[in-house]
Amino acid sequence: MKKEIYITDYNCVTPLGFDVDSNWEALLAGQSGVALHQIIENQDAFYASCINSEKLDEEFDRNFTGNTAQNFTRLEKMLLLSMKPLVEKHTISEETAFILSTTKGNISLLKNQTELPEGVYLSQLAQKIADFFGFKTKPIVVSNACVSGVMAVAVARNMIQAGKYRDAFVIAGDEISEFVISGFNSFQAIGSEPCKPYDKNRNGINIGEAAAAVYITADPSENENFRFKVSGDSAINDANHISGPSRTGDGLYGSIRNAMVEANVSAEQIDFISAHGTATVYNDEMESIAFSRMNLQNVPLNSMKGFYGHCLGASGLLESIISMESALQNTLLPSKNFEEMGVSQPLNIIRENQSATVKYILKTASGFGGCNAAIVLEKC
Repeated sequence: MKKEIYITDYNCVTPLGFDVDSNWEALLAGQSGVALHQIIENQDAFYASCINSEKLDEEFDRNFTGNTAQNFTRLEKMLLLSMKPLVEKHTISEETAFILSTTKGNISLLKNQTELPEGVYLSQLAQKIADFFGFKTKPIVVSNACVSGVMAVAVARNMIQAGKYRDAFVIAGDEISEFVISGFNSFQAIGSEPCKPYDKNRNGINIGEAAAAVYITADPSENENFRFKVSGDSAINDANHISGPSRTGDGLYGSIRNAMVEANVSAEQIDFISAHGTATVYNDEMESIAFSRMNLQNVPLNSMKGFYGHCLGASGLLESIISMESALQNTLLPSKNFEEMGVSQPLNIIRENQSATVKYILKTASGFGGCNAAIVLEKC
């Protein structure tokens, strides 16, 4: 019989705040991190969700006295801040895994460089964070486009169940960079206004940035404030296109089905869906088809992209954390900016803060290259 695996602690650093409590208060008030920003010189401002760099430096200096800002990149400071409260509460042993989820890591270091600078490889970034906190095992990097955050939780779960580790710290982070913006611009995927997932008038994504961290264990202590069992997980590639999802939602449908079967839950038992919802035409339509095929069209659903933008490798973990906080607070948040249904299949999209009793959460993600992932979280 497989071990039961639990998430018992979490934290996040976002444009809405540097801990979960401040994020939750902002979300309840309907605040969004998405605003007009001038990020690339000689280009028009566009909508994105950015962390204030001055506030980030202040928070870092306050938390890490004696560690000068010059020693760490902006992304590294985000990651260190998100991880610090968890490390202070949970012991790092010889059997503790460190897992980093990111898509581009310190890609900004490449700007105006003729040679590869130190720290640009994802393995180097992971090792630097692991060394800072004193991890004794070799870091694991999960970098699979925009499903990375969800997959990192699944990797931790499966490795602990297999006896490779006793527990794990999973951390995720990505920052806005010229490289990322240029990439999405090449697809003409960036919206000209705050994004509207699933809405008839959506016209593209807003890029965001964040860091998030969770602690995962098979042996939770008695004094944990909460427990969420990772009851099922699955990842499937639909092998459709380098950037376009399957029009029939095959990969996402299969991921959801497998995760729910492993969790032994039916569509009627799922209380809430935290969907990917990028506000692009093809992604949102594909998701509606996959959810409909799984008979999940009546389950309350939101996308957090209207609040945070698309935070790439951090999005899946950040949105999982907000989902768990929603369950603890018995409150479901709206899918911000949604007004009129813009997908072919019906969805129960949340339009305003609403009270709810949540036991089972379905979290999904999809990304470039045809990757799809799903996890089922159970509040204990």
